[in-house]
Amino acid sequence: TVGAWAWLDPDALREQARRRDREGPIGPLHGVPIGIKDVINTADMPTECDSPIYRGRRPAADAASVARLKAAGAILMGKTVTTEFAFQRPGKTRNPHNPEHTPGGSSSGSAAAVAERMVPAALGTQTGGSVIRPAAFCGVIGYKPTYGSIPTRGLKYLSPGLDTLGFMVRSLDDIAPLMRVLADVDVSLPNEASSAPPLVVCRTGHWDTAEAPMQQLFDAVAAKTSAAKAKQREISLPAEFATLDAAHRVLLSADMAISFAREMAESREQLGDAIRDFIESTGGVSPEDINAKWTMLRSCREQLRDLFAADEIILTLSAPGEAPRGLHSTGNAVFNRLWTMLHVPCLHLPVDVGPNGLPIGVQLVSPHCDERALLAAGRWLAHQLDLPLFG
Repeated sequence: TVGAWAWLDPDALREQARRRDREGPIGPLHGVPIGIKDVINTADMPTECDSPIYRGRRPAADAASVARLKAAGAILMGKTVTTEFAFQRPGKTRNPHNPEHTPGGSSSGSAAAVAERMVPAALGTQTGGSVIRPAAFCGVIGYKPTYGSIPTRGLKYLSPGLDTLGFMVRSLDDIAPLMRVLADVDVSLPNEASSAPPLVVCRTGHWDTAEAPMQQLFDAVAAKTSAAKAKQREISLPAEFATLDAAHRVLLSADMAISFAREMAESREQLGDAIRDFIESTGGVSPEDINAKWTMLRSCREQLRDLFAADEIILTLSAPGEAPRGLHSTGNAVFNRLWTMLHVPCLHLPVDVGPNGLPIGVQLVSPHCDERALLAAGRWLAHQLDLPLFG
């Protein structure tokens, strides 16, 4: 019913498990099954990107992230469903909480597989909101690290300047070991409870697009953290930041025109209308205008560091509300694109369910790319809200 897998071979999985048993522990993820989004190259499984252009394609080598997982002893469970080339056209996956609703995208299969307890972790990618939004819609933890922290070699790129590898898990305890393997960074924390982080409440310029139950949950979380004696303030981002959402479309389209030059030239009729139309929609934008938008984006990244103290963590929304009904769209990434463009790490926490019984939650962001502080804030908030996100 859920349809989380683009490729799954039970016999190959059993053989992987037997091999791990024979080897004895070879790394910190020994025997842990992990799903791989089907835009990430795997030498011993097809990588099809949900496109007939790549049907049956077997890459010559594993992506860097996959190679690191294997070296750590993980079992590659299979390839999880993606939207077409991690863009807009939905795949077959349905939301585990209600199959009439979208699981989000583009990392739809990864989020659904973790939510349905098929795997404890799965890789995803985010160019706009493709890790955080499906994690929010499926009710799991979503982690989008700092841009570039997990190597993207072997990824089918949409935008090399924006694409970020991340993952979904059900336990906050699983983030540190995955980051140690995938990014070679230590974000582990002491066993004792984290102290209250200084929080900055940020509703962004798209607050009015959030549904009322989502706004109410967010306000309740902010009130709870304030009552827990967390140092807290509220911020409105400078007007320049509000222009980034529109800039995202232009920059992504320009990058995709390069990333998909071969497909557009050789297999154009096999590309979905959404990709073709999107690439062509900004064909008249001048190189000078594109460069000006990259320059503005770099300016915003520099401003961000000046707007926040070194230890502050942003509390914001992950999505406008519950997963929308229907499978024709993966939902709105309006609360994700900004942070993706700014290259900062993001953490989604599932908090409650909305009026339709589907998950809703909040997002934490580190404006100074301090991933250990971000994880500490997530653990503290989970304890304050009594969320079952450990172990």
